[in-house]
Amino acid sequence: MWILRSSEADGSFTFRLASGAIKTIGRASRADFMLDAALVSRLHCRLEAGDDQLVVVDLKSTNGTFVNDKPVANRAKLAGGDTLRVGRVELMVEHDDLPVHD
Repeated sequence: MWILRSSEADGSFTFRLASGAIKTIGRASRADFMLDAALVSRLHCRLEAGDDQLVVVDLKSTNGTFVNDKPVANRAKLAGGDTLRVGRVELMVEHDDLPVHD
């Protein structure tokens, strides 16, 4: 399970993605994760969750997507402890890698 958390002055955001999930972030109501904040595009980026990695794909957003303050040209890999910035919102990436019991 991947968790993205933010603590902003105007509210906190928490997004959860199970392995295999593909979700979009944006201001539009059609976005999977609505993020109504400054400089966020209607459909800003897409997250693709795997067992061992999380990939962010910039969807030609106006103000860009950043991983650890570096711009994402097309796509970038995320790991636990990384920071994803969408508009002015910074989301801390966590990976809940608890063992699966049979």
